[in-house]
Amino acid sequence: MLYNTRAFLLLFSLFGLACCQNQPEAAQSLPLERKAGDTNAGAPPRKTIVFFGNSLTAAYQLSPEQGFPALIQHKIDSLGLPYQCVNAGLSGETTADGKNRIDWVLQQPVDIFVLELGGNDALRGLPVTESKKNLQTIIDRVLDKYPRCKIVLAGMLAPPNLGPAYTKAFSGMYPDLAKTNRAALIPFLLDGVGGEPALNLEDGIHPNVEGHKIVAETVWTVLKPLLQDKIFK
Repeated sequence: MLYNTRAFLLLFSLFGLACCQNQPEAAQSLPLERKAGDTNAGAPPRKTIVFFGNSLTAAYQLSPEQGFPALIQHKIDSLGLPYQCVNAGLSGETTADGKNRIDWVLQQPVDIFVLELGGNDALRGLPVTESKKNLQTIIDRVLDKYPRCKIVLAGMLAPPNLGPAYTKAFSGMYPDLAKTNRAALIPFLLDGVGGEPALNLEDGIHPNVEGHKIVAETVWTVLKPLLQDKIFK
């Protein structure tokens, strides 16, 4: 992964000011599928992809249609694949918050679960062991209810000012969880976007419209093979 370390440090120092607060415009389990009247009556039911995360998933300060989950839906529709995306992003969410919210989200069927949490934990310097435990609990609850569900983990990096031991443990948390749970891994969700002023909002923190397009491509690279997996055919 290539990124400007100084810019990325600035990104995270500012990111903490915004993402550690719940934002009213955060999407909460927002369906992105087409209306029923727009689909063929004889078409098979669509399977569900849930994007569960914080302000990055919720498309902070953008319309839901501009966020990467909606852009993924456009890609799916263009290929005629039978999937609907649900944006369950909530700004300010930590892994502990996600653990407390997951049962509500699981009231709907889930076939693919994209887990994007942990960044706010790092910004607060929370113990990596606790963050990892919370993420595992979320995964366990998803698989307990939907054993055939595919898990996708979206990796994040910790601010460098927390020290090498913390940043190494934090970045290693995601591949460890992916290996343990046989989950697909997005190594770094903001690859190519973090620390790039032209790809973020004026706050220098959250991806703008162009930034979300790049994030969508990063996610799509990992997600697309799962949509064609024989388990869903």
